[in-house]
Amino acid sequence: MKYGLLTYDENKRFFNVGDNIQSLAAKQFLPQVDLFINRERLADYDGDPVKLIMNGWFTHNIYNWVPSEKIDPIFVSFHMNNTAAPAMLSEKGIAYLKKHQPIGCRDQFTADTLKAKGIDAYFTGCLTLTLDSYKVDDSERGEDIYIVDPLYNYPRPEKVFYNTKITLKNILNGTAFQLKKKNKHLKKCIGEDVLKTAEFINQEPPSNRYTDEEKFEMAEKLLHKYAKAKLVITSRIHCALPCLALGTPVIFVNGFDSFVDSCRFDGILELFNRIDINSKTGAYTANFPLEGKIDATTMVKNLEKHHDLASALKERVTKKL
Repeated sequence: MKYGLLTYDENKRFFNVGDNIQSLAAKQFLPQVDLFINRERLADYDGDPVKLIMNGWFTHNIYNWVPSEKIDPIFVSFHMNNTAAPAMLSEKGIAYLKKHQPIGCRDQFTADTLKAKGIDAYFTGCLTLTLDSYKVDDSERGEDIYIVDPLYNYPRPEKVFYNTKITLKNILNGTAFQLKKKNKHLKKCIGEDVLKTAEFINQEPPSNRYTDEEKFEMAEKLLHKYAKAKLVITSRIHCALPCLALGTPVIFVNGFDSFVDSCRFDGILELFNRIDINSKTGAYTANFPLEGKIDATTMVKNLEKHHDLASALKERVTKKL
């Protein structure tokens, strides 16, 4: 039996290293990686029979679902986004998922969506919760604070000015004039001392510059950095969830207000120390003791609610392999 690992199509301007972090979570369970299989071209696979852990976000290419019969899928941490669900849950799609049930789902929304179609599904949480293999002793933890893609859903130049058509649309609807909103809202909940001294990290580097091997190296370097951090502040679940596994104090900044985003978080947000921001006003609340803003003295202890999920995931994947 051969073993595959998911890779991903790039956006025209950038790609998401969080996808590669999810694949690293799968990789640690495999005896070896024989080949890469692109998530958006699963139906096209025509090689030797291969086992493939089907974790992560599905899918952009709804017309390439369902996967090839030559793929033996292990469904854990599976997320079916609400935008893709109507097409993926065709008669053919439902039959495929029923063939491979039970389906372990990354979020409760996916589990509920599949159950409504008569598919045996359950909530697993995300496979990145098992990345404690990258954990280091606390004696190696430094003083670095990382701020990783905070409020990345807010208007930002690379999205507002993506192409001519989108630029015009964002000018007409006023989005192009909201580029300062992110910094304005961050300053309400994060002190100047942290904003000036923390290292800002972008998990969406420019596209068409890196091989798949280089992307995985990039993802590993990020995990090693997060493992030694004093504190991580982020709006990326594939930064925050690995930090839980790494034992790194993490604060999740939640300013999402669309269902496309929020459906991904159902059952996950409860795992974090969290700041919830009103995306219109910037007003915020915290689910942990916080006097004023996050500053250099702010200390949080992770909620440690993820361990049962991580243990169950490890057991499930190991048994299926």
